[in-house]
Amino acid sequence: MKLHYRKLGNGAPLFILHGLFGSSDNWQTLGKRFAEHFTVYFVDQRNHGHSPHSDEFNYPLMAADFLELIDDLGLEKVNAIGHSMGGKTVIEFAKNNPVRIHKMVVADISHKQYPMHHETILEGMNGLDLSTLKSRGAADKALASYIAEWGVRQFLLKNLYWVEKGQLGWRINLPVLTETIHEIIEEIVFDQIDCETLFMRGGKSNYILASDFDMIHQKFPNSQIHSIEDSGHWIHAEAPEEFYNTVLNFLKGN
Repeated sequence: MKLHYRKLGNGAPLFILHGLFGSSDNWQTLGKRFAEHFTVYFVDQRNHGHSPHSDEFNYPLMAADFLELIDDLGLEKVNAIGHSMGGKTVIEFAKNNPVRIHKMVVADISHKQYPMHHETILEGMNGLDLSTLKSRGAADKALASYIAEWGVRQFLLKNLYWVEKGQLGWRINLPVLTETIHEIIEEIVFDQIDCETLFMRGGKSNYILASDFDMIHQKFPNSQIHSIEDSGHWIHAEAPEEFYNTVLNFLKGN
């Protein structure tokens, strides 16, 4: 699949892959700063953002999409940052294409299987009647009956766009994401991945637990884990300065 992407800056290639229900737009602010040191590629994964929709959705396919993009750009070896689902995509890619990754940053996720925890979000998004909602404010009010956190609602509602005057639509492929959500929580199975890897962890998040550290170091023998204690799952948005400085130092070898 030919993925939509944006390119900014000069230097060694750095790809940024967003998480579930996200898009490349979520990374514009930090990405512009990374573009002072790298050629940054902001990528929309399949069924998200401006990339094509597909009835198939799993990590092997998303990793294959990533490989196709890198090949189309004529790049041999790249750096990559992946948040949440994007982090698992990068892990799946590195598993199958170890010589194509220089360094990778996995933000607040690991390769393990996760419990299902997106039911309320999916119920809320599917429950919005976009034929009757005529503003983002009205959509936010309707979604609030499912999701109390204002920030989470605003993140999800970034996926709304005006199909035509007076008609909202979803940029994400909501029916397929709903049907295949179990694929996103599955474990990625492999022996070891040897490339230099930085795991960025939110201390208030439960995606990477202290009890996971030994498993991560065993599977990624050339890895380090950095915790930002006051941050939750959206670590790059909640603690942008520490995230940026830590990742930049890692990528530049400092």
